[in-house]
Amino acid sequence: MWSTRMAAAAAATLAIGLAAVACGGDSGDKATGAGQGGFPVPKVPMQKSLGQGEGQVNLVAWAGYAEDGSNDPKVDWVTPFEKQTGCKVNTKVAGTSDEMVTLMKTGEYDAVSASGDASLRLIASGTVAPVNTGLVPNYADVFAGLKMKPWNSVNNVAYGIPHGRGANLLMWRTDKVKTAPDSWGAVFDANSPYKGKITAYDSPIYIADAALYLKTAKPELGIKDPYALDQKQFDAAVALLKTQRGLIGEYWSDYTKEVQAFKSGDSVLGTTWQVIANLAEGEKAPVKVALPKEGSTGWSDTWMVGAKAKHPNCAYKWMDWIVSPKANAQVAEWFGEAPANAKACRETAVKTHCDTFHATDENYFSQVHFWTTPIAQCLDGRKDVKCVDYSKWTQAWTAIKG
Repeated sequence: MWSTRMAAAAAATLAIGLAAVACGGDSGDKATGAGQGGFPVPKVPMQKSLGQGEGQVNLVAWAGYAEDGSNDPKVDWVTPFEKQTGCKVNTKVAGTSDEMVTLMKTGEYDAVSASGDASLRLIASGTVAPVNTGLVPNYADVFAGLKMKPWNSVNNVAYGIPHGRGANLLMWRTDKVKTAPDSWGAVFDANSPYKGKITAYDSPIYIADAALYLKTAKPELGIKDPYALDQKQFDAAVALLKTQRGLIGEYWSDYTKEVQAFKSGDSVLGTTWQVIANLAEGEKAPVKVALPKEGSTGWSDTWMVGAKAKHPNCAYKWMDWIVSPKANAQVAEWFGEAPANAKACRETAVKTHCDTFHATDENYFSQVHFWTTPIAQCLDGRKDVKCVDYSKWTQAWTAIKG
């Protein structure tokens, strides 16, 4: 259920047209002021009130986010929503963040479950509208650590409803790596005894992991935000990853392959997700995970409403439903993530789910730098330099992998 999203995230070429979009794209009038990183924000009206449902809602979503029982009869939070609201759910499962952006720009879809590596583009191009959180009652119970973040808000205005979150962790085989690592330096050590047995996430966004390590390892670089890298900082991260390339046995994007690699011993050390570690342990692989002392990168998805939504009332009803305690618990367990709604932890079938995924541990998530689309306007607020945008991240990743 996760493989489509994982492979998609790794394969996405997110930067096509990003530079233009980040400057406002083809969106017409710009709002006064600037958004995250300084790019102009289009004037898109916010819905003021909620009316009767229009009878249907067209969603763009990651696989596993809008389950209607067709994949597993026991996994269905769409049908109860349809019965309660009268809004029939039509879901288009997208394979990449690029595909989500393209689909939303057609104006044929009402809402999208955007990751942080797409949300800024959707906002900056005027493709999504600000969200009136007052029309989403369950928003009140969303963890504070997910509200009004750089990937889901601009100028203190919310542009979406948080869905869930997770961290990229360090995993190792305890029978091969005798000393438990506590730093990402373990996967970047040029003299590592585990050469050929190290694995890393196969995506340009992984450059941020190298930057996060360098933030501490080389403070003279002045890295503040792993997604806001000037040319010198970016070059340092790329150089580190080119050195790491000689240590990598294989890059992973398919969760099943990483599980098997750790089970077989082909991989003994590398980046992972908590859900993958759980599955590996289920396969009797002797693994442990840690959030290294430098912190980590991570992901947080947001439900956003299309600026041209034809069924906005049903879209708002869906956002309130998917973040309601029971539905949010269901999707969190099915997908393998921390829920967004604090009350969802009471509703999970596995009562330890929220503990496993650190759902209530804001100190834990304060150490996680969630995926955000790198743009030329530095996201860390610097005005005296330009940062390297994602198109160049994509090009560099191709060069890193050789």
